[in-house]
Amino acid sequence: MLDTILAKIFGTKHEREVKAMLPLDAAINEMEPQMEALSDAELAAQTARFKEQLAQGASLDDLLVPAFAAVREAGRRTLDMRHFDVQLIGGIVLHRGKIAEMKTGEGKTLVATLPVYLNALAGKGVHVVTVNDYLAKRDSEWMGKIYKALGMSVGVIVHELDDDERRESYNCDITYGTNNEFGFDYLRDNMKFRLADCVQREHFFAIVDEVDSILIDEARTPLIISGPSEESTDKYYKINRIIPLLTRGEVIEGKEPGQKWTTGDYTVDEKHRSVALTEEGSLRVEKLLGLNNLYEAVNMEINHHVQQALKAHVLFHRDRDYVVKDDEVIIVDEFTGRMMPGRRWSDGLHQAVEAKEGVRIQRENQTLATITFQNYFRMYKKLAGMTGTADTEAAEFDKIYKLEVTVIPTNKPMQRHEFPDIVYRTEEEKFRNAAKEIKQLNEKGQPVLVGTISVEKSERLSGLLKKMGVKHEVLNAKNHEREAFIVAQAGRKSAV
Repeated sequence: MLDTILAKIFGTKHEREVKAMLPLDAAINEMEPQMEALSDAELAAQTARFKEQLAQGASLDDLLVPAFAAVREAGRRTLDMRHFDVQLIGGIVLHRGKIAEMKTGEGKTLVATLPVYLNALAGKGVHVVTVNDYLAKRDSEWMGKIYKALGMSVGVIVHELDDDERRESYNCDITYGTNNEFGFDYLRDNMKFRLADCVQREHFFAIVDEVDSILIDEARTPLIISGPSEESTDKYYKINRIIPLLTRGEVIEGKEPGQKWTTGDYTVDEKHRSVALTEEGSLRVEKLLGLNNLYEAVNMEINHHVQQALKAHVLFHRDRDYVVKDDEVIIVDEFTGRMMPGRRWSDGLHQAVEAKEGVRIQRENQTLATITFQNYFRMYKKLAGMTGTADTEAAEFDKIYKLEVTVIPTNKPMQRHEFPDIVYRTEEEKFRNAAKEIKQLNEKGQPVLVGTISVEKSERLSGLLKKMGVKHEVLNAKNHEREAFIVAQAGRKSAV
C-alpha cells in the first residue's frame, strides 16, 4: 500500500531512473544539427577523434553524448532510421551495464548500435549475442552499415567458419554471434597449446539479445566439447533389443503414509525426466541379458546403459527432442526449436537414441572441456542485455549476474491489446480450437503467426489446418534453411 502511494507521488523506480537520464537525452538532441552539417567523410572521422580523446584520458562516459549523436546521424543516413528519444535512453541503460526491458517492436536491434559503437571505441572488441545464426548474420549486415559509415569493422561468427575466419571476426571492432558459438569458441581456445592459435580476444563488453532466454532459461545448460572413447558399440544394440520387452508400470500409493508399491518392469517420472526399474523389472533384465545380478559391481556399466536405453525409449521423442536426418540423430534445442548439428547427449544417451532409431551408432564421447552459459557470461568485464520481458526476473538477474533491470517507456502509447491465456481441459481440444480460430482470422485476410513447442506439435497442427483447407507454411527444425524466405512472407495478407 505504502509502495503504491510513494509511486504515485515520486513515480516508480523505473520512471525515476528514466527521468534522471533526460538531461543526457537533451544534450544528444542538441548536437543533432551539428552532426547533420558534417559530410560523410567528416562523420566517419569522428571515430578517430573520439579514440584520440580516450588516449588523452577521457572516459567512455565523457564521450557518450557526441558518440550517440554520431550513431544517430549515421543511422539516419545509411538506414533512414533515426533513433527516438526512448531508444537513446535504452542505449544509455545498456552502456551502464544494465538490462533494458523494451516492448516488442520498439527497435532493440537499433538501440544496441549506440552502446556497441561507444564501447567499441576502447579497441577491445564488443560482442553482440543473438539467439540464432540467422539473426547474427542479418543484424551484422543490417546494423553493420551504421558502424561502417563510422569507420568501424564488423564481424559475424556462424557455425561453418574455420579458425582463421573466426579469428578475423573476433579481431573486428564489433562481433555478432550466438551464445553457443561464443561459448564453444572459448572452450576450444582453452584446449589450444599456443596463444597465437586462440580465436577470441578478452571478454570486454557483451550485449545479450533476448537476455532472459540466454541468461536465465539456459543459464545452467552445459556446453561440452568431447572426444571419442575406444569402446565397442555392440552393447547398445544388444540392450536396445530388450527394452520393448519390458512393460511400463506405475507407483501406487497405499492408504498408510509413505506406503507405496510398484507395478510393471519400470516406472517413469515425467516431471524429473527419470526412469527406474522395479524389482520385477531388474529380474527380467537379468534373465534377458543372462546376468546373475544386475547390481554387482562388475555389471554397473550394463545397469547404467539399461537406464539410458529406457530413457531413450520413454522420455526422448522423435520430432520433439531430436530429428533423424541423413542417418543421423540431431538434437533439437528445447528453447529455440532449432537443430543443433554436432551437439550430442552424454553418458551413452545419444548412442541409446541411435540404437532405438536404427541408425549408425557413433562411439561414446568423453568430456574434454565444459562450461555453463552462466559461468561464461560472468567473465565479461561489462555485461548488458535486452528483452521484452525482464522485470519479472529482476531478482534473479541481480542475484546471479549483479544486473539491474530498467523498463524503457514505449515511443508511442501501446495500441496492442494483450489477451489473457486460455486453458483447455485436453490438448486435443486446444489444437481443435486453435485451428478453428486460425481459419476464421485467415478468412478475414489477417496474417497469423502460430508458435508451438516442438516439431511434432507444429506438424500435428499443420495436419489439422490441411484438413480445413487453410494454406500455410511450417517453419521448424526440419526446414530451417527456408527461414529467411518464410519470415519475409509472414506479414502478408492471409499468411499463416
